[in-house]
Amino acid sequence: MDKIRDIAITEAILHVLDKNADEPVLNDYMMDLNEESYKFILSHIEKVLKDENLKYASFKSKDTAVKEVSQDYLNGLVNLKTVSGEIAKSLFEIMQSNDSIPSCDLLVVSFTTEFGPMVGILKIDYIKQYTHKIDIVDNNIGIGLMSNRTGLSASKKVQKCAFIKPIRADQDYDLLVLDKGTTKESDDEEYGANYFIENFLGCLIKENDRDTTRKFMSAVELWTRSNLKDEAAKAENIRSSIRNRLIVDDNIDIYDIANRMIPSYEPEVKKDFIAYLQALDIEKFVIDKEYVEKKFSKLKIQISSDIELNISDYAYRNSSDFAIQDNGDGSIHMIIKNIQNYVEK
Repeated sequence: MDKIRDIAITEAILHVLDKNADEPVLNDYMMDLNEESYKFILSHIEKVLKDENLKYASFKSKDTAVKEVSQDYLNGLVNLKTVSGEIAKSLFEIMQSNDSIPSCDLLVVSFTTEFGPMVGILKIDYIKQYTHKIDIVDNNIGIGLMSNRTGLSASKKVQKCAFIKPIRADQDYDLLVLDKGTTKESDDEEYGANYFIENFLGCLIKENDRDTTRKFMSAVELWTRSNLKDEAAKAENIRSSIRNRLIVDDNIDIYDIANRMIPSYEPEVKKDFIAYLQALDIEKFVIDKEYVEKKFSKLKIQISSDIELNISDYAYRNSSDFAIQDNGDGSIHMIIKNIQNYVEK
């Protein structure tokens, strides 16, 4: 996946999509990009770009309002106010036809990157907050709690977002899409429906190196848990071997991995491992090194319901700090060495 690092916001506009209204509340003015608002928008864009659920996508041949007007803007034919208004109307129409889609603020942003210009569409769902309510009755003061919903929060992560590129021939993707499911605030299972990708954007998700790397790591862990549940020594060998290959190599070939990890005297285990990954359409792929580095920056090891260990991969592999001892009966000892001081948290 392209690693976008150089972001310069040029303009932005905010609209309100309130399902209690008959139509969206469209802004007549562009946002004032002062230091505070610029930092707010930039932080959300950066969070989305770092999210491991961000996907490549390409528009379908059938034009949607989003596809048409975003390309008009990126090709210099219309302004952002016009584009964002059409985008807001399109999303609002879909929201009105689906009771499970909540009201939101819609932030539309134009920005440039080292890969060219983009239009960002960020659906910012409301969060419930509480404030005090003061009542004065007969000179007596009563203070209670009052709930309200607000859409803009510096800390809350965006659940649905798209960053759209100019469509050019033979490019790998047209847009980056983040489409997460049900939020913690909502118990409605339909909230995670595919309306954002299918109906609103009209695009097809394309698997990239990060997706395959993540799927491979998850698949190996699930296979290890299932097949080596009571064999900690073998499980440790599998996990350590996989981590080493992901760090050292540039590509993964599951046949080569299986031959390295699984002894020749266990051909059925090797066969099962390969078949499991093949069923998930994983055979050969390029490793996303940035994703691997992020995941291995802190290993979380659940030893039992009472013991959990957080340790960096460097410390895990540093024999002066940490060691794995094979007890010869399938179990292992995990040994933390040379402790001079510790704190309780």
